Amino acid sequence: MEFDETKAIEFINRRLSEQGRTPYDEDEVFNVIDMIWDYYEENGLLAVESDPDEDPDDIESDVIDYVSRMLRKDRNAKVQQEDVPLMVKAEMEYEDSII
Repeated sequence: MEFDETKAIEFINRRLSEQGRTPYDEDEVFNVIDMIWDYYEENGLLAVESDPDEDPDDIESDVIDYVSRMLRKDRNAKVQQEDVPLMVKAEMEYEDSII
């Protein structure tokens, strides 16, 4: 299966709702997804030669920290910091669901 941004956004917002959090509009969620993929790219995790056996849990906290930092720099972002871990985990769950 191929990564589908629309389905990823729906997946993340569904997870937020399940946790009693307010879902975000598509642009806000897409911004977070984009930051996650920027992290992957900056750390060589999109390269074909990257280790497919690397445990995503090993990088989860690093991705959360990265996204949190980027959101603090983005004056227009409306995502609350306490939602970042839920959103990152949900995005990673979505990735796992399409493998």
